[in-house]
Amino acid sequence: MPKDDKVRDLAFDATLRAAAPHQIRRDRTRLALALEKSDLREKVRVRRSANLILFVVDASWSMAVAERMEATKGAIMSLLTDAYQRRDRVGLIVFNKNDANLVLPPTNSVQLAKKALMDIAVGGKTPLSAGLYLAYQVFRQEAYNHPDVLPLMILMTDGAGNVSITDMPPQEEAHKIADLISETDVRSVVINMEHVAFDQGLARLLAERLGAPCHTLEDLRADTLYRTVLDELVTAA
Repeated sequence: MPKDDKVRDLAFDATLRAAAPHQIRRDRTRLALALEKSDLREKVRVRRSANLILFVVDASWSMAVAERMEATKGAIMSLLTDAYQRRDRVGLIVFNKNDANLVLPPTNSVQLAKKALMDIAVGGKTPLSAGLYLAYQVFRQEAYNHPDVLPLMILMTDGAGNVSITDMPPQEEAHKIADLISETDVRSVVINMEHVAFDQGLARLLAERLGAPCHTLEDLRADTLYRTVLDELVTAA
């Protein structure tokens, strides 16, 4: 950028390019290059922002819950393996029974992740609202502690909640919390976990409230989920 006062970090190449067209008109007695203040350019250093990738996963009972958790764990480990290159951190919220738990607080440690992901309880009801609200709280705290971080939520659900945290109906409550999240700077991606034969469109409705794309992964494996997350990071870059 142009700088006509004190320059702390001179961009030599840009300064030379700015001065070059004016050399014919300037007094270059005993000078190879005549510079003026208007030529000075200062470097603008752009620090690459890190990502916070928070998985929010339905661990309530279903035929595919084991497959879902294994794919999630594998994707988390893959992301953490190369997270040091991008300074990214990854976290995991699991919701089932009557509550949601931050199983893996945001970290870039492969060792911590391995330990935290070793045993995750599954089964029970589907407190979708609790999972979304805990994600909202985590993102708010992260925004306060790390304002430069780019947040991304990967929500794995069929969109059907059956447990409320207030006196509101479960689906209405989940949509209200989704609206809260959409009003922040959090990007979201919904992975629809419902079987196509039984899909009532609930995951897609939730994605619309989040302002998020909704994907159905025909082959839910760690590598396909990992690639879906990477594609989203590239799109948002």
